[in-house]
Amino acid sequence: MSASKPATGHDARSLPVRIRHALWRHAKALRQRVRPRPVAQHVFVAGMQRSGTNLLMDVLDASADTQVFHETDPRAFERYEMRDLAVIRQLAQQCPAPLFVIKALCELDRIKPLMDTFSPAKTLWVVRDWRDSVNSAIKSFGNFVPQWKRLAHGDSSDWRGRGMSAATRELLAALYHPDASETEGAAMMWFYRNALFFEQQLAADPRVRVVFYEDLVRHPLREVAAVYDFLGLQGFNQQVAGRIHARSVKHRSPPDIAPAVVALCDELLARFRALPRQAPA
Repeated sequence: MSASKPATGHDARSLPVRIRHALWRHAKALRQRVRPRPVAQHVFVAGMQRSGTNLLMDVLDASADTQVFHETDPRAFERYEMRDLAVIRQLAQQCPAPLFVIKALCELDRIKPLMDTFSPAKTLWVVRDWRDSVNSAIKSFGNFVPQWKRLAHGDSSDWRGRGMSAATRELLAALYHPDASETEGAAMMWFYRNALFFEQQLAADPRVRVVFYEDLVRHPLREVAAVYDFLGLQGFNQQVAGRIHARSVKHRSPPDIAPAVVALCDELLARFRALPRQAPA
């Protein structure tokens, strides 16, 4: 991404909503300091940027049993990347709530080792239709095509290329062309970041649950209840689900994307949609 734009975007919620939730977090933190409880579960919220992870973090933050760390929190992140594991481990040990919840967007290639290190742990991987994700991403980010070129040439010096399989890199090289649009570059990024889910065989890991953004915003009561149940979280109610306010489900195809890239993204989205729906924990 360009140096002028952050790697993970910005908080698009309204100022009143952000203030209200900040006051909630402050009051919750005071209560947790007065009556701390040991951590029983570590939770990683994963997914491609602009896929609805902030929305999911909000509904997890609505529980009195969580302490949440966004990628903008300097205690746990530096330039949107998770700090050294020793730092995260110390934060988890100091956590006064039963659930320690942390974003893992730049760390998609490390989900399994993170869960193994911070056992017991679970992961919520958020998937959003690539069309809406791309349309949102190009409003916040830039430099997609140069990053695509760099990765196709074998560079793995930062989080975008870390853990990328040889097969994915070959696809990037085969499809790259210098006159590609930024929307096409964003679509490729949606592909190569979400491909890590299957390359790590997370579909077979019972500690991982896929959360579809579209289902979350269309059926918040059902989907948030399922997430709370999966994590063993108490206190789910209609007010918690009411934190979901976004309705950005358009499926409007972005312009200037080659048919081969469209087919690639459609196929990966179909693989996610074909996954067996998890029963309540």
